[in-house]
Amino acid sequence: MVDISPAFVKAQEDSRKLTSKPGNDELLELYGLYKVGNGEDFSKAEKPGVFDLKNKYKYQAWQKLVDEGISPADAQDRYVKLVETLKEKYGYDANKEPEAVKSS
Repeated sequence: MVDISPAFVKAQEDSRKLTSKPGNDELLELYGLYKVGNGEDFSKAEKPGVFDLKNKYKYQAWQKLVDEGISPADAQDRYVKLVETLKEKYGYDANKEPEAVKSS
C-alpha cells in the first residue's frame, strides 16, 4: 500500500482545472507519474496491441518511469511539480468544473 500525499491528490484535481490542454508529451508524463505515484503494478499491466497507439504511448510513458526506478513518493512529488508548471503555462481556474477523466 502506498501513502498518497494530500498534495498529490490536490494536484490531480488541479490538473483537471487547467484552462488549456497540455501537449501530448506533458499528458503522457502526467499519466506515467500518476500510475507510479499510486503504486500501480506495472508488471500486471496489459500490453496494448500493435494498432492501439494511444495506449501504447501511455504504456511506454509508464514503463520509462518504472525503468528509471522512481519511487511512488518521488513520482508524487514530480507530479505535483509538473502540475504547478502546467498551471503557469496553460492557465488555471480554481472555479472551473473539472473535466471528466476519459477512460482508455
